[in-house]
Amino acid sequence: MLKKISKILIANRGEIALRIIRACKELEIKSVAIFSEVDAEGIWIQVADECYPIVGDPIAAYLSPEEIIKIAKMAKCDAVHPGYGFLSESAEFARACEENDLIFIGPKAEHIELFGDKMASKVAMKAVGVPVLEGTDTPILDKSEGKKIAESIGFPIIIKAAFGGGGRGMRIVRTAKEFETLFDSATNEAVKYFGKGEVFIEKYVENPRHIEIQIVADKHGNVVHLGERDCSIQRRHQKVIEIAPSPRLESQTRKELYRIAKKAMIKLGYESVGTVEFLLDADDNIYFIEMNTRVQVEHPVTEIISGVDIIQRMIEIAEGDKLQFMQEEITFRGYAIEFRINAEDPQKNFMPSSGTISKYLIPGGPGVRIDSSAYSGYTLPTNYDSMIGKLIVWALDWEGAVKKARRALDEYYIEGVTTNIPLHREIVKDTDFKKGMITTNYLDNKMDTFNLKAVSSTAKEKKKLSFLSNLIEKGLMNFKGDFL
Repeated sequence: MLKKISKILIANRGEIALRIIRACKELEIKSVAIFSEVDAEGIWIQVADECYPIVGDPIAAYLSPEEIIKIAKMAKCDAVHPGYGFLSESAEFARACEENDLIFIGPKAEHIELFGDKMASKVAMKAVGVPVLEGTDTPILDKSEGKKIAESIGFPIIIKAAFGGGGRGMRIVRTAKEFETLFDSATNEAVKYFGKGEVFIEKYVENPRHIEIQIVADKHGNVVHLGERDCSIQRRHQKVIEIAPSPRLESQTRKELYRIAKKAMIKLGYESVGTVEFLLDADDNIYFIEMNTRVQVEHPVTEIISGVDIIQRMIEIAEGDKLQFMQEEITFRGYAIEFRINAEDPQKNFMPSSGTISKYLIPGGPGVRIDSSAYSGYTLPTNYDSMIGKLIVWALDWEGAVKKARRALDEYYIEGVTTNIPLHREIVKDTDFKKGMITTNYLDNKMDTFNLKAVSSTAKEKKKLSFLSNLIEKGLMNFKGDFL
Protein backbone atom coordinates (compact mmCIF):
# COMPACT_ATOMS: atom_id res chain seq x y z
CA MET A 1 0.00 0.00 0.00
CA LEU A 2 1.34 3.41 -1.01
CA LYS A 3 1.70 5.80 1.94
CA LYS A 4 3.02 9.22 1.03
CA ILE A 5 5.64 10.57 3.42
CA SER A 6 5.42 14.28 4.23
CA LYS A 7 8.02 14.71 6.98
CA ILE A 8 11.14 12.71 7.90
CA LEU A 9 13.20 12.80 11.08
CA ILE A 10 16.86 12.10 10.36
CA ALA A 11 18.32 10.02 13.20
CA ASN A 12 21.90 10.91 12.37
CA ARG A 13 24.41 13.73 12.05
CA GLY A 14 27.09 15.22 9.83
CA GLU A 15 27.42 14.71 6.10
CA ILE A 16 24.90 11.86 5.85
CA ALA A 17 22.27 13.97 7.62
CA LEU A 18 22.93 16.76 5.12
CA ARG A 19 22.76 14.29 2.24
CA ILE A 20 19.34 13.02 3.36
CA ILE A 21 18.04 16.59 3.85
CA ARG A 22 18.99 17.40 0.26
CA ALA A 23 17.11 14.33 -0.99
CA CYS A 24 14.07 15.37 1.05
CA LYS A 25 14.09 18.86 -0.44
CA GLU A 26 14.09 17.48 -3.99
CA LEU A 27 11.20 15.16 -3.10
CA GLU A 28 9.37 18.09 -1.45
CA ILE A 29 9.40 16.33 1.91
CA LYS A 30 9.96 18.26 5.15
CA SER A 31 13.11 17.33 7.09
CA VAL A 32 13.67 17.29 10.84
CA ALA A 33 17.23 17.28 12.20
CA ILE A 34 18.44 16.37 15.66
CA PHE A 35 21.69 17.39 17.29
CA SER A 36 23.71 16.76 20.44
CA GLU A 37 25.22 19.54 22.53
CA VAL A 38 28.57 19.31 20.72
CA ASP A 39 26.82 19.41 17.33
CA ALA A 40 25.10 22.75 17.92
CA GLU A 41 27.12 24.33 15.08
CA GLY A 42 26.32 21.59 12.58
CA ILE A 43 25.48 22.78 9.07
CA TRP A 44 22.70 20.18 8.72
CA ILE A 45 20.82 21.90 11.54
CA GLN A 46 20.78 25.15 9.58
CA VAL A 47 19.48 23.67 6.34
CA ALA A 48 16.83 21.32 7.80
CA ASP A 49 13.23 22.55 7.96
CA GLU A 50 13.15 21.91 11.72
CA CYS A 51 15.74 20.92 14.32
CA TYR A 52 15.64 19.69 17.91
CA PRO A 53 18.36 19.12 20.53
CA ILE A 54 18.91 15.69 22.06
CA VAL A 55 20.27 15.82 25.60
CA GLY A 56 22.80 13.66 27.37
CA ASP A 57 26.08 12.07 26.40
CA PRO A 58 26.98 13.15 22.81
CA ILE A 59 27.19 9.55 21.59
CA ALA A 60 24.43 8.00 23.68
CA ALA A 61 22.06 10.78 22.61
CA TYR A 62 22.07 9.49 19.02
CA LEU A 63 21.53 5.96 20.30
CA SER A 64 18.34 6.54 22.28
CA PRO A 65 15.35 5.10 20.37
CA GLU A 66 12.91 6.40 22.97
CA GLU A 67 14.10 10.00 22.77
CA ILE A 68 14.36 10.00 18.97
CA ILE A 69 10.87 8.52 18.54
CA LYS A 70 9.51 11.02 21.08
CA ILE A 71 10.88 13.92 19.02
CA ALA A 72 9.60 12.39 15.77
CA LYS A 73 6.06 12.12 17.13
CA MET A 74 6.19 15.58 18.67
CA ALA A 75 7.29 17.00 15.30
CA LYS A 76 4.49 15.05 13.57
CA CYS A 77 6.87 13.08 11.35
CA ASP A 78 5.67 10.19 9.18
CA ALA A 79 9.04 8.46 8.95
CA VAL A 80 12.57 8.14 10.29
CA HIS A 81 15.73 7.79 8.19
CA PRO A 82 18.64 6.32 10.20
CA GLY A 83 21.46 7.08 7.72
CA TYR A 84 24.47 4.88 8.48
CA GLY A 85 26.07 4.03 11.82
CA PHE A 86 24.26 4.67 15.11
CA LEU A 87 20.80 3.03 14.90
CA SER A 88 20.84 2.19 11.19
CA GLU A 89 21.39 -1.52 11.81
CA SER A 90 19.22 -1.87 14.90
CA ALA A 91 16.28 -4.23 14.41
CA GLU A 92 14.91 -3.05 17.74
CA PHE A 93 14.84 0.55 16.52
CA ALA A 94 13.13 -0.45 13.27
CA ARG A 95 10.44 -2.32 15.24
CA ALA A 96 10.03 0.57 17.68
CA CYS A 97 9.42 2.96 14.78
CA GLU A 98 6.75 0.68 13.29
CA GLU A 99 5.09 0.22 16.71
CA ASN A 100 4.81 4.00 16.96
CA ASP A 101 3.29 4.39 13.47
CA LEU A 102 6.53 5.72 12.02
CA ILE A 103 7.88 4.39 8.73
CA PHE A 104 11.42 3.11 9.14
CA ILE A 105 13.27 4.00 5.95
CA GLY A 106 15.23 0.82 5.52
CA PRO A 107 14.72 -2.94 5.32
CA LYS A 108 12.41 -5.06 7.44
CA ALA A 109 13.49 -5.63 11.04
CA GLU A 110 13.91 -9.36 10.44
CA HIS A 111 16.43 -8.71 7.66
CA ILE A 112 18.37 -6.24 9.81
CA GLU A 113 18.42 -8.89 12.54
CA LEU A 114 19.47 -11.66 10.17
CA PHE A 115 22.34 -9.80 8.54
CA GLY A 116 23.41 -8.17 11.81
CA ASP A 117 24.26 -11.68 12.97
CA LYS A 118 27.26 -12.55 10.80
CA MET A 119 26.93 -16.28 11.45
CA ALA A 120 23.19 -16.47 10.78
CA SER A 121 23.60 -14.47 7.58
CA LYS A 122 26.40 -16.74 6.41
CA VAL A 123 24.20 -19.81 6.99
CA ALA A 124 21.22 -18.16 5.25
CA MET A 125 23.26 -17.10 2.23
CA LYS A 126 24.85 -20.53 1.94
CA ALA A 127 21.37 -22.07 1.97
CA VAL A 128 20.35 -20.01 -1.09
CA GLY A 129 23.45 -20.98 -3.05
CA VAL A 130 25.89 -18.19 -2.22
CA PRO A 131 29.53 -19.32 -1.88
CA VAL A 132 31.01 -18.72 1.60
CA LEU A 133 34.39 -19.21 3.27
CA GLU A 134 35.10 -22.37 5.24
CA GLY A 135 34.59 -21.74 8.96
CA THR A 136 32.27 -21.91 11.95
CA ASP A 137 28.49 -21.89 11.55
CA THR A 138 27.77 -20.71 15.10
CA PRO A 139 29.34 -17.99 17.29
CA ILE A 140 31.87 -19.09 19.88
CA LEU A 141 33.29 -17.69 23.12
CA ASP A 142 35.45 -20.62 24.21
CA LYS A 143 39.11 -20.04 23.39
CA SER A 144 40.09 -23.71 23.44
CA GLU A 145 37.25 -24.64 21.12
CA GLY A 146 38.24 -21.80 18.82
CA LYS A 147 41.83 -22.97 18.62
CA LYS A 148 40.77 -26.52 17.69
CA ILE A 149 38.54 -25.14 14.94
CA ALA A 150 41.32 -22.89 13.63
CA GLU A 151 43.74 -25.80 13.48
CA SER A 152 41.22 -27.96 11.63
CA ILE A 153 40.64 -25.21 9.02
CA GLY A 154 44.33 -24.48 8.69
CA PHE A 155 46.17 -21.18 9.18
CA PRO A 156 45.93 -18.37 8.30
CA ILE A 157 42.44 -17.79 9.69
CA ILE A 158 40.51 -14.68 10.63
CA ILE A 159 38.54 -14.04 13.81
CA LYS A 160 35.51 -11.76 13.38
CA ALA A 161 33.01 -10.28 15.81
CA ALA A 162 29.72 -12.13 15.27
CA PHE A 163 27.57 -9.07 16.07
CA GLY A 164 29.44 -6.15 14.57
CA GLY A 165 31.37 -4.75 11.65
CA GLY A 166 33.51 -1.85 10.51
CA GLY A 167 36.71 -3.78 11.17
CA ARG A 168 36.12 -3.94 14.93
CA GLY A 169 36.64 -7.24 16.75
CA MET A 170 38.61 -8.61 13.82
CA ARG A 171 42.05 -10.25 13.94
CA ILE A 172 44.13 -12.21 11.41
CA VAL A 173 45.90 -15.22 12.94
CA ARG A 174 48.77 -16.73 10.96
CA THR A 175 50.12 -19.28 13.46
CA ALA A 176 48.77 -21.43 16.29
CA LYS A 177 51.22 -19.76 18.69
CA GLU A 178 49.51 -16.35 18.42
CA PHE A 179 45.93 -17.62 18.40
CA GLU A 180 45.11 -17.24 22.11
CA THR A 181 46.40 -13.67 22.38
CA LEU A 182 44.57 -12.50 19.26
CA PHE A 183 41.39 -14.36 20.25
CA ASP A 184 41.32 -12.44 23.56
CA SER A 185 42.02 -9.19 21.72
CA ALA A 186 39.17 -9.76 19.24
CA THR A 187 36.58 -10.80 21.85
CA ASN A 188 37.47 -7.91 24.18
CA GLU A 189 37.11 -5.41 21.34
CA ALA A 190 33.80 -7.01 20.32
CA VAL A 191 32.45 -6.52 23.84
CA LYS A 192 33.65 -2.91 23.90
CA TYR A 193 32.02 -1.90 20.61
CA PHE A 194 29.05 -4.26 20.26
CA GLY A 195 28.26 -5.43 23.78
CA LYS A 196 28.75 -9.08 22.80
CA GLY A 197 32.02 -10.99 22.73
CA GLU A 198 31.03 -13.87 20.48
CA VAL A 199 33.16 -14.36 17.39
CA PHE A 200 33.36 -16.69 14.43
CA ILE A 201 36.36 -18.15 12.69
CA GLU A 202 36.89 -18.64 8.98
CA LYS A 203 39.65 -19.23 6.47
CA TYR A 204 41.64 -16.10 5.69
CA VAL A 205 42.14 -15.22 2.02
CA GLU A 206 45.57 -13.74 1.28
CA ASN A 207 45.67 -10.56 -0.84
CA PRO A 208 41.97 -10.57 -1.76
CA ARG A 209 39.95 -7.89 -3.47
CA HIS A 210 36.91 -6.57 -1.60
CA ILE A 211 34.04 -6.17 -4.06
CA GLU A 212 30.50 -5.19 -3.07
CA ILE A 213 27.26 -5.15 -5.06
CA GLN A 214 24.69 -2.38 -4.54
CA ILE A 215 21.16 -3.76 -4.39
CA VAL A 216 17.86 -1.87 -4.66
CA ALA A 217 14.68 -3.84 -3.93
CA ASP A 218 11.07 -2.68 -3.60
CA LYS A 219 8.16 -4.19 -1.66
CA HIS A 220 6.73 -5.82 -4.78
CA GLY A 221 9.46 -8.39 -5.40
CA ASN A 222 11.48 -6.30 -7.86
CA VAL A 223 15.25 -6.39 -7.33
CA VAL A 224 17.97 -4.66 -9.35
CA HIS A 225 21.69 -4.15 -8.88
CA LEU A 226 23.52 -0.87 -9.46
CA GLY A 227 26.86 -2.42 -10.26
CA GLU A 228 29.86 -3.07 -8.07
CA ARG A 229 32.26 -1.06 -5.95
CA ASP A 230 35.88 -1.99 -5.33
CA CYS A 231 36.62 -1.26 -1.67
CA SER A 232 39.99 -3.01 -1.50
CA ILE A 233 42.01 -0.03 -0.27
CA GLN A 234 41.58 -0.37 3.47
CA ARG A 235 43.40 0.24 6.71
CA ARG A 236 42.71 -2.13 9.59
CA HIS A 237 39.70 -3.49 7.71
CA GLN A 238 38.18 0.00 7.36
CA LYS A 239 37.65 1.44 3.88
CA VAL A 240 39.76 4.38 2.76
CA ILE A 241 39.01 4.67 -0.99
CA GLU A 242 36.10 3.22 -2.98
CA ILE A 243 35.84 2.83 -6.75
CA ALA A 244 32.95 2.13 -9.12
CA PRO A 245 33.19 0.05 -11.19
CA SER A 246 36.22 -2.05 -10.23
CA PRO A 247 39.08 -1.10 -12.58
CA ARG A 248 40.28 -4.71 -12.80
CA LEU A 249 37.50 -7.28 -12.88
CA GLU A 250 36.90 -9.94 -15.51
CA SER A 251 33.55 -9.57 -17.31
CA GLN A 252 32.44 -13.10 -16.44
CA THR A 253 33.29 -12.64 -12.75
CA ARG A 254 31.38 -9.36 -12.71
CA LYS A 255 28.28 -11.01 -14.19
CA GLU A 256 28.49 -13.84 -11.68
CA LEU A 257 28.68 -11.39 -8.76
CA TYR A 258 25.59 -9.61 -10.04
CA ARG A 259 23.74 -12.90 -10.50
CA ILE A 260 24.60 -14.22 -7.03
CA ALA A 261 23.67 -10.99 -5.23
CA LYS A 262 20.35 -10.50 -7.01
CA LYS A 263 19.31 -14.15 -6.70
CA ALA A 264 20.01 -14.17 -2.95
CA MET A 265 18.04 -11.00 -2.30
CA ILE A 266 15.08 -12.26 -4.35
CA LYS A 267 15.04 -15.58 -2.50
CA LEU A 268 15.27 -13.91 0.90
CA GLY A 269 12.59 -11.31 0.06
CA TYR A 270 14.82 -8.34 0.81
CA GLU A 271 13.42 -4.78 0.64
CA SER A 272 15.12 -1.35 0.48
CA VAL A 273 18.74 -0.70 -0.47
CA GLY A 274 21.58 -2.89 0.72
CA THR A 275 25.08 -4.02 -0.13
CA VAL A 276 26.22 -7.62 -0.58
CA GLU A 277 29.95 -7.81 0.10
CA PHE A 278 32.40 -10.39 -1.27
CA LEU A 279 36.06 -11.32 -1.24
CA LEU A 280 37.75 -12.45 -4.45
CA ASP A 281 40.96 -14.46 -4.28
CA ALA A 282 43.78 -14.48 -6.82
CA ASP A 283 41.88 -16.96 -8.99
CA ASP A 284 38.64 -14.91 -8.90
CA ASN A 285 36.90 -17.38 -6.59
CA ILE A 286 33.98 -15.58 -4.94
CA TYR A 287 33.22 -15.69 -1.20
CA PHE A 288 30.37 -13.90 0.60
CA ILE A 289 31.48 -12.01 3.73
CA GLU A 290 28.56 -9.84 4.84
CA MET A 291 25.45 -7.89 3.91
CA ASN A 292 24.99 -4.27 4.96
CA THR A 293 21.32 -3.37 5.45
CA ARG A 294 21.69 0.39 5.09
CA VAL A 295 23.00 3.09 2.84
CA GLN A 296 26.80 2.88 2.62
CA VAL A 297 29.28 5.71 3.16
CA GLU A 298 30.50 5.02 -0.39
CA HIS A 299 27.09 5.21 -2.09
CA PRO A 300 27.99 8.40 -4.09
CA VAL A 301 30.29 6.56 -6.53
CA THR A 302 27.40 4.27 -7.49
CA GLU A 303 25.03 7.22 -7.87
CA ILE A 304 27.46 8.92 -10.23
CA ILE A 305 28.03 6.01 -12.62
CA SER A 306 24.38 4.86 -12.61
CA GLY A 307 22.51 8.17 -12.39
CA VAL A 308 20.31 6.72 -9.62
CA ASP A 309 19.72 8.74 -6.44
CA ILE A 310 19.98 5.97 -3.83
CA ILE A 311 18.65 8.03 -0.91
CA GLN A 312 15.56 9.08 -2.86
CA ARG A 313 14.94 5.48 -3.92
CA MET A 314 15.13 4.42 -0.25
CA ILE A 315 12.42 6.91 0.63
CA GLU A 316 10.17 5.95 -2.29
CA ILE A 317 10.51 2.25 -1.51
CA ALA A 318 9.57 2.95 2.12
CA GLU A 319 6.43 4.65 0.83
CA GLY A 320 5.54 1.43 -1.00
CA ASP A 321 6.36 2.69 -4.49
CA LYS A 322 7.54 0.30 -7.20
CA LEU A 323 10.99 0.65 -8.71
CA GLN A 324 10.94 3.18 -11.52
CA PHE A 325 13.30 1.17 -13.72
CA MET A 326 14.08 -2.38 -14.79
CA GLN A 327 17.57 -3.89 -14.77
CA GLU A 328 17.99 -3.50 -18.53
CA GLU A 329 17.21 0.22 -18.26
CA ILE A 330 20.16 0.87 -15.94
CA THR A 331 23.36 1.83 -17.75
CA PHE A 332 26.75 2.53 -16.26
CA ARG A 333 28.98 5.30 -17.53
CA GLY A 334 32.59 6.02 -16.65
CA TYR A 335 34.53 5.58 -13.40
CA ALA A 336 34.04 7.25 -10.02
CA ILE A 337 36.44 7.31 -7.06
CA GLU A 338 35.62 8.32 -3.49
CA PHE A 339 38.28 9.49 -1.03
CA ARG A 340 37.38 9.57 2.65
CA ILE A 341 38.84 12.80 4.02
CA ASN A 342 39.63 12.22 7.70
CA ALA A 343 41.04 14.40 10.46
CA GLU A 344 44.02 12.16 11.22
CA ASP A 345 47.78 12.17 10.78
CA PRO A 346 49.11 9.39 8.49
CA GLN A 347 52.65 10.18 9.67
CA LYS A 348 51.73 9.42 13.29
CA ASN A 349 49.96 6.08 12.89
CA PHE A 350 46.77 7.88 11.83
CA MET A 351 46.34 9.60 15.17
CA PRO A 352 43.02 11.53 15.21
CA SER A 353 43.36 15.30 14.90
CA SER A 354 41.01 17.74 16.56
CA GLY A 355 40.50 21.48 16.52
CA THR A 356 38.84 24.22 14.52
CA ILE A 357 39.02 24.37 10.75
CA SER A 358 40.48 27.81 10.15
CA LYS A 359 40.48 27.65 6.35
CA TYR A 360 38.50 25.30 4.13
CA LEU A 361 38.88 25.42 0.35
CA ILE A 362 37.24 22.68 -1.68
CA PRO A 363 37.92 21.57 -5.24
CA GLY A 364 35.37 22.06 -8.00
CA GLY A 365 34.94 21.80 -11.74
CA PRO A 366 33.40 19.10 -13.94
CA GLY A 367 33.20 15.65 -12.41
CA VAL A 368 33.93 16.72 -8.82
CA ARG A 369 31.54 16.24 -5.90
CA ILE A 370 32.03 17.00 -2.20
CA ASP A 371 29.85 15.40 0.48
CA SER A 372 30.76 17.14 3.72
CA SER A 373 29.28 19.15 6.57
CA ALA A 374 32.54 21.00 7.28
CA TYR A 375 33.14 24.71 6.76
CA SER A 376 35.62 27.44 7.71
CA GLY A 377 35.32 28.06 11.45
CA TYR A 378 33.79 24.66 12.23
CA THR A 379 35.16 22.88 15.31
CA LEU A 380 35.36 19.12 14.82
CA PRO A 381 33.80 17.24 17.74
CA THR A 382 36.11 14.62 19.23
CA ASN A 383 33.17 12.38 20.18
CA TYR A 384 32.60 10.85 16.74
CA ASP A 385 34.62 9.31 13.92
CA SER A 386 37.27 11.43 12.26
CA MET A 387 35.68 11.77 8.81
CA ILE A 388 35.47 15.38 7.63
CA GLY A 389 33.84 14.54 4.33
CA LYS A 390 34.18 12.71 1.04
CA LEU A 391 35.73 13.79 -2.25
CA ILE A 392 34.19 12.03 -5.23
CA VAL A 393 35.52 12.38 -8.78
CA TRP A 394 34.22 11.05 -12.10
CA ALA A 395 35.58 10.67 -15.63
CA LEU A 396 34.71 8.64 -18.71
CA ASP A 397 37.67 6.27 -18.32
CA TRP A 398 39.86 5.01 -15.47
CA GLU A 399 42.93 7.03 -16.51
CA GLY A 400 40.84 10.18 -16.65
CA ALA A 401 39.36 9.50 -13.20
CA VAL A 402 42.84 9.13 -11.69
CA LYS A 403 44.00 12.39 -13.31
CA LYS A 404 40.84 14.12 -12.10
CA ALA A 405 41.53 12.85 -8.60
CA ARG A 406 45.09 14.20 -8.65
CA ARG A 407 43.88 17.62 -9.71
CA ALA A 408 41.03 17.73 -7.18
CA LEU A 409 43.20 16.56 -4.28
CA ASP A 410 45.75 19.27 -5.11
CA GLU A 411 42.95 21.85 -4.84
CA TYR A 412 41.61 20.52 -1.51
CA TYR A 413 43.01 22.61 1.34
CA ILE A 414 42.12 22.34 5.01
CA GLU A 415 43.93 24.39 7.65
CA GLY A 416 43.62 24.08 11.43
CA VAL A 417 43.54 20.28 11.64
CA THR A 418 45.77 17.56 10.21
CA THR A 419 44.14 15.44 7.50
CA ASN A 420 44.90 12.37 5.40
CA ILE A 421 44.83 14.37 2.15
CA PRO A 422 48.63 13.93 1.74
CA LEU A 423 48.12 10.15 1.82
CA HIS A 424 45.48 10.32 -0.91
CA ARG A 425 47.79 12.49 -3.03
CA GLU A 426 50.45 9.82 -2.80
CA ILE A 427 48.07 6.99 -3.63
CA VAL A 428 46.85 8.56 -6.87
CA LYS A 429 50.47 8.96 -8.04
CA ASP A 430 51.31 5.33 -7.34
CA THR A 431 51.91 3.12 -10.38
CA ASP A 432 49.97 0.13 -9.02
CA PHE A 433 46.96 2.30 -8.22
CA LYS A 434 47.01 3.81 -11.71
CA LYS A 435 46.99 0.26 -13.11
CA GLY A 436 44.12 -0.76 -10.81
CA MET A 437 46.38 -3.33 -9.13
CA ILE A 438 44.88 -3.12 -5.64
CA THR A 439 44.07 -5.64 -2.91
CA THR A 440 43.14 -5.30 0.76
CA ASN A 441 46.87 -5.36 1.59
CA TYR A 442 47.64 -2.42 -0.68
CA LEU A 443 48.20 0.12 2.11
CA ASP A 444 50.15 -2.31 4.28
CA ASN A 445 52.56 -2.84 1.39
CA LYS A 446 52.76 0.80 0.29
CA MET A 447 52.81 2.98 3.41
CA ASP A 448 56.58 2.85 3.86
CA THR A 449 57.11 3.91 0.24
CA PHE A 450 54.93 7.01 0.41
CA ASN A 451 56.63 10.36 0.96
CA LEU A 452 53.96 12.11 2.99
CA LYS A 453 56.13 15.06 3.93
CA ALA A 454 56.86 15.84 0.30
CA VAL A 455 53.19 16.29 -0.53
CA SER A 456 52.36 18.44 2.48
CA SER A 457 51.63 22.09 1.68
CA THR A 458 54.81 24.03 1.03
CA ALA A 459 55.30 27.51 2.46
CA LYS A 460 54.70 28.94 -1.01
CA GLU A 461 51.48 26.93 -1.45
CA LYS A 462 50.23 27.98 1.99
CA LYS A 463 50.96 31.63 1.19
CA LYS A 464 49.00 31.37 -2.08
CA LEU A 465 46.05 29.61 -0.46
CA SER A 466 46.02 32.06 2.43
CA PHE A 467 45.85 34.89 -0.12
CA LEU A 468 42.90 33.25 -1.89
CA SER A 469 41.17 32.64 1.41
CA ASN A 470 41.53 36.31 2.37
CA LEU A 471 39.95 37.34 -0.95
CA ILE A 472 37.02 35.04 -0.21
CA GLU A 473 36.56 36.44 3.28
CA LYS A 474 36.55 39.97 1.84
CA GLY A 475 33.83 39.00 -0.63
CA LEU A 476 36.07 39.44 -3.64
CA MET A 477 35.90 35.82 -4.75
CA ASN A 478 33.02 33.38 -4.92
CA PHE A 479 34.89 30.12 -4.24
CA LYS A 480 33.88 29.03 -0.78
CA GLY A 481 33.64 25.62 0.80
CA ASP A 482 31.19 26.13 3.68
CA PHE A 483 27.86 25.76 1.81
CA LEU A 484 26.97 29.45 2.24
